[in-house]
Parts: sequence; C-alpha cells; structure tokens
Amino acid sequence: MIRLEEDQIPQWNQLLLQFPDAHILQTTQWAEAKKQNGWTPMYFREGSDPQTPEGLAMILRRQISLAGLKFTVLYAPKGPVLHWQNQPAVSRMLNALQEICQQEKAIFIKVDPDVLLGTGIPGEDDEIPALQGLALQDELKRRGWQYSQDQIQFRNSVLLDLTKSEEDLLAAMKQKTRYNIRLAARKGVGVRQGEIAELPMLYKMYAETAVRDGFVIRHADYYLNTWRMFIEADMAKILIAEVEDQPVAALILFHFNGTARYMFGMSTENSRELMPNHLLQWEAMRLAKQLDCHTYDMWGAPEVFDDSDSMWGVFRFKQGFNGTTARSLGAWDYTTRPGLYRRYTETLPKVLNLLRRRGLKANKRSLYD
Repeated sequence: MIRLEEDQIPQWNQLLLQFPDAHILQTTQWAEAKKQNGWTPMYFREGSDPQTPEGLAMILRRQISLAGLKFTVLYAPKGPVLHWQNQPAVSRMLNALQEICQQEKAIFIKVDPDVLLGTGIPGEDDEIPALQGLALQDELKRRGWQYSQDQIQFRNSVLLDLTKSEEDLLAAMKQKTRYNIRLAARKGVGVRQGEIAELPMLYKMYAETAVRDGFVIRHADYYLNTWRMFIEADMAKILIAEVEDQPVAALILFHFNGTARYMFGMSTENSRELMPNHLLQWEAMRLAKQLDCHTYDMWGAPEVFDDSDSMWGVFRFKQGFNGTTARSLGAWDYTTRPGLYRRYTETLPKVLNLLRRRGLKANKRSLYD
C-alpha cells in the first residue's frame, strides 16, 4: 500500500467518490477535525494507478499514555474503502493494514468499514443477512482480528431511501409519526436553515441535550471548528426548528457521496409537546433530496434490540419514519502485541468510566460558562 505525499492529499475526497460506499468519516475534513484531539492522519491507496485506486484508507495515528508508558494506536474511521465484492483486493488491503500496524509498532489498528452484516432486527420477519459482510467477518476472524470492546462509531443505524417521492416517504411512515409532523407545522413550528454565526448557540443547546440525556461531549472549540469546517466545504447544513422565533431544536446535516447523515442533533425543553423534532427530521430529509442524496442515515440504532439498550427510546422514534434497520460489521482490532493489547483492553473501561464522570460534570459547567 502506498502512502500519499502531501501534495496528493487535496485530491483525496475525489478519489473517495469512485467508491459508492465511501463514508464521510474517511474525508480530509474529518481527518482535520480529529487533529484537534491529537490524531495525525495518514492517507494510503492500494493499487498501481493513482487515479483509479483499488482501495483507500485514511488512518488516524495517536500516541497515548497508559500506566506510565506511551503507545501508538491506529484507527481507520469507517474505513478502509474498497469494492468489497473484489476478494483479491480485500485480501491485499487486509495484508497491508496488518503490515502498517507492525511498521508503526502500534498496539493495534482498528477498522470499522461501512459493510453490512444484514438488515432488519435479528429474529424478526424483516431480517435479511448480507452474505458479503458475513464473509468479511469470517475472514477477519480467520486472520486473528478481534471484535473490539471499544466501538467508536454506532454499529447500527436506520436508513431511508430518498429516491422515493416525498408523498411516498410520508405515506410509508407510521401514522403517529406522520401525524406529529403535521401537528408541528399546524401548531406554528417553523424550520429554517441556520448560519455559521449561530454555531455557538447550537453548541449551548447541544450541551443542554447532553446533560439532559446523560451523554458526554467534547469541548466547545472541537464542535465549533468541526461544524464550521464541513459547512465551509459545503458538506453540511444547519437546520433550526423555531416556535415564535425562538430556537427549540436543531440538527447539522452532513452530506457526502450521495448520503446525508443526521450526526448531531440538539434540543431544549421548550415546546416539546409541539413535536419539533419530528418536523425537523422531515425537513432534513427534504433538504437531503434537494442535495441529490439517495440515502438518509439517521445515525445510530441499538447494539442490542430491546429496551435494555440505552438507544432503545431513540430507536423507537426513528422507527416511526419507517426506514431500514441496517446492521454493520462494527469495529475490529488487529494486534501484533497481544500482551500490550490485553493490558490496554483491561485498563480502557476504567479510564473511560473516569473520563465519562469528568465529562458529565464538564457538560453541566459549560451551560453556565
């Protein structure tokens, strides 16, 4: 696998577009965003022709301190990217990733390619296995890769087919969801596109959402810089739901390679009975269609499909839009240093729990800064 030189990186996103499943988390914009947290991006292509690569991988490299020692970890977010039906190319890519792990003397390399294991909820009538993804899972196991304890991205999601007309999309939704969309519009909820200058207000709303729902977010500059970067690259749009000119909910719609993604959403406690989030999601789908996207990714579904999973309530909301439940391969780790990897995986949950407690306190403080 060939590492791209600095002057070749500007064409990276265009190379990604040669692959229908190339994910926005493999773009140069996402790589630049992760630099804020100490990651260094590396760009690799597989194949002899630089203009028509066989595969691509943007890999993030980071040094971490653990038990007084420094280690290197590698991560290809939603990568690598290739034509997964090309088995020889898959083998060459996995060989190359394993070699990079060894060359970089990393504890592990983590990948979570956007490859489906199946659609539908396991055990229900709509479950359909994806044989290609299952074959890749078997290949990873055969090579000694391990399903990661640290799933950075959501493994599962809900996808809507935007090639349908607006009328057909509405007609396919559950009656209650369709009713709530119309209720919001009837009760005076309006949705408009936002401006970059409104990003600090959105972050405050995002912090409020995090405190209310109990999840940890990063410092304000990380989100403000990331959101601004994608908006300025024309890869993201702001949508704000308002009641009497007061923002009550918002989302940032990311789009790349034909797929729009609801990656960041935020809301206040105000006017929740008017169902602004239902209308907001519908307007995001309509905007995504205008951006020539064929798929709307609602970004996140449970790991376990029952009410024991913290994502269950959000998933029930998303189910109302009648999308397809998509179950992906998830994150897998490869290591050439099994002792250090075992030590890392034993220590990581304790560190994450500590950081989560600190993060929740920081979330609350940020509301009053």
